[in-house]
Amino acid sequence: MAELMSFELVSPERLLLDLQVAHVVVPGSEGEFGVLPGHAPLMSTLRPGLISVYEDEQKPPQVFFLKGGFVEVNSEGLVVLAEDTIDPESIDRAQLEQDIKNSMEDLSLAKDALELERAEKRLAWMKPLQEILKH
Repeated sequence: MAELMSFELVSPERLLLDLQVAHVVVPGSEGEFGVLPGHAPLMSTLRPGLISVYEDEQKPPQVFFLKGGFVEVNSEGLVVLAEDTIDPESIDRAQLEQDIKNSMEDLSLAKDALELERAEKRLAWMKPLQEILKH
């Protein structure tokens, strides 16, 4: 049997996954990286992107879109603290397009720094999700 490691995916509201896995690919702020059992310890911020969770190397991964967050890799495995997660299969592409248009309009009409920051934050994860869904 292949070596496995502990994996937790945690959102602010709840523990989403708690599994023994063979391999995980995360969207690090400096680029995607894979984590296998025995990986060197590290901490990294996560950019908006896909996380792929391989419970078994012979099966397709579970895939989630992260809006961002943090990852800690230690001797036991890894913990991902996600700002929020989205199942890419559940996305209404037309609604996403409209949300991006609305956020772009909000950006152009922002009256103060707070409104500007809110619109930029929404676009920071919606545009990468849109690009991923094009493929």
